Amino acid sequence: MEGIVSVFPSVTLKLQTTRSWDFMGLVEHVNRVHTVESNTIIGLIDTGVWPESESFNDKGFGPPPKKWKGVCNGGTNFTCNNKIIGARYYLNPQFIDIVNSTRDTIGHGTHTSSTAAGNQVNHVSLFNGLAEGNARSAVPFSRIAVYKACWSGGGCPSHAIMAAFDDAISDGVDIISVSLGFASALDYTQDATAIGAFHAMQHGILTSNSAGNNGPSAFSTASVAPWMISVAASTTDRQFVNKVALGDNTTLTGNAIINGFDLKGNMFPLIAAYQAVDLNSCSIEDGRNPKATIMKSEAVRDFSAPTVSSFSSRGPNLITSDILKPDITAPGVEIFAAWSPVGLLSEFQSETRSGKYNIVTGTSMACPHVSGVAAYVKTFHPHWSPSAIKSALMTTETQIVNSHMVQVKAIDPGLVYEAFEDDYVKMLCSIGYKPEKIKLITGNTSTSICPPNYKGTTKNLNYPSMAMVISDIVKKEATFFRTVTNVGLANSTYRATVTSPSELVVSVEPNVLLFNSLNEKQSFVVKALVKASSQQEVISASLVWSDGVHNVRSPIVVYYGKK
Repeated sequence: MEGIVSVFPSVTLKLQTTRSWDFMGLVEHVNRVHTVESNTIIGLIDTGVWPESESFNDKGFGPPPKKWKGVCNGGTNFTCNNKIIGARYYLNPQFIDIVNSTRDTIGHGTHTSSTAAGNQVNHVSLFNGLAEGNARSAVPFSRIAVYKACWSGGGCPSHAIMAAFDDAISDGVDIISVSLGFASALDYTQDATAIGAFHAMQHGILTSNSAGNNGPSAFSTASVAPWMISVAASTTDRQFVNKVALGDNTTLTGNAIINGFDLKGNMFPLIAAYQAVDLNSCSIEDGRNPKATIMKSEAVRDFSAPTVSSFSSRGPNLITSDILKPDITAPGVEIFAAWSPVGLLSEFQSETRSGKYNIVTGTSMACPHVSGVAAYVKTFHPHWSPSAIKSALMTTETQIVNSHMVQVKAIDPGLVYEAFEDDYVKMLCSIGYKPEKIKLITGNTSTSICPPNYKGTTKNLNYPSMAMVISDIVKKEATFFRTVTNVGLANSTYRATVTSPSELVVSVEPNVLLFNSLNEKQSFVVKALVKASSQQEVISASLVWSDGVHNVRSPIVVYYGKK
């Protein structure tokens, strides 16, 4: 049929579900280009939005940017404004929602939208005091376009995701944020998010995607396409704790469901589990004064932050194992943001509470942090490619397990690794994709899209990180060809520093790069050799290019696994 590139079964994706911005380095009074930020549009594919939230008030906003080509097709009882400038929804008759509109009845989309691009709202909290402060986003002066593809009880069908991508691209958004994903990685030709993100990349739009909540198992991330940025979840230095006072005056401290109420000395009976005596070491009859008081939750400093959360999905990459995934971590634990007032505050069956704000955990919460920072970087560099923005975010981070974003540095990364459509196509050719399969992703119907007798390797995709898989039958060494573009100082000299354990020998040639102008490109080769005596499942190293001002860090990861 004319206009149809491919047909595949529609499957359902899952939603993956303040202090974070200060912790990341984007403080309240950070330098901004206000006029450019006001012309920046973030498209969010999610459960919709609650437009009446103060996070989306359009006071002080002018009309939508002239580049905006979208519409406000919000449906029943939904009105856009100069903050939420676009709205669309993709109704599926088999899914039931409270309203057939872009209005968010769950809360997830309102939370992610306000995290990425919400206004600053002062003096807000949960339960009258918990997490009190000023709620804001990375780019509070930017605009929002909402694409509701996820519904109550129905998840997010892939055909709706692809339709949302098509509309977001044609509407003229600058960044696309997708806080949802599959249970496990799919072939690129069956992955609606990967296909949509490829088309966005073709139009100069970076897609940020949540890595998934299926950790800590290996190979658990479903966000594996190299043309989008995959976001894992990590902690901030603020943690909410609960204290329980026992009858013997012992106080226990832990982390559980958030309690916003002070019992003020009142006691309530709890039915004793007499029938469970055979399952426990003692019963209630063996104790004295068997009572406990659950105190109101409080915020404390977490000095171990940032750490990658256990639930956050891990690599290696199931589809292209030489591409390291996830790409980046961002705050995704106990994130405070706006909420739908008709959405429940938790997923517990007994939950009856609702509110205008909520504290939520998940890679869904990490993803809009990266989306917002990508938009922030784009306000300083409107003409940068998606891969340049992605490289700036990845290479200016602070090392934890992979990388944790420190975002102000990303506007001046020094060097960037860029890859374009042709590079990704060659990568697809290198993993055995034929032209008829590649067109399902790219839309390119050429039968000669792969060079004749092409012998490329995914290791040579110009990616900001480097990964290799080894086993007893695979040679324990690899070569990576990389090219960096100078976006820092016109005349600069960068020197390479490698940090690696004794089990891994890494060399860089040349180890000094001389630049005489901006946008000049220089290439180098990295060789990694695993010593035969190594028995480690994962070996991590890093390469840093430094000119004394900029530090451009790339992780190098070796792991045993299936090729």
